[in-house]
Amino acid sequence: MVLGVEIPTWGILVKEEQAMATTEYQVTGMTCSHCEMSIREEVEQIAGVTGIEVSAASGKLAVSAAGALDDAAVLAAVEEAGYSAVRSS
Repeated sequence: MVLGVEIPTWGILVKEEQAMATTEYQVTGMTCSHCEMSIREEVEQIAGVTGIEVSAASGKLAVSAAGALDDAAVLAAVEEAGYSAVRSS
């Protein structure tokens, strides 16, 4: 409905909005901004990832995604970057 006028869609597919989900992980082995960048570069390749926050100071990684996030893919990406992680939320 636009300005109180209903507009027919006549067979047009309307994509439903998917809920955003954020999952947190505890990463071990990060010591600097280069570590953060390495993890970010690997995790951003996972399909559906819309945001990444990573901190070497706290060892935390927060990954936001449109819809469900594959934990195994995130953990494998962190391992590919040379670190280990466990889900914390």
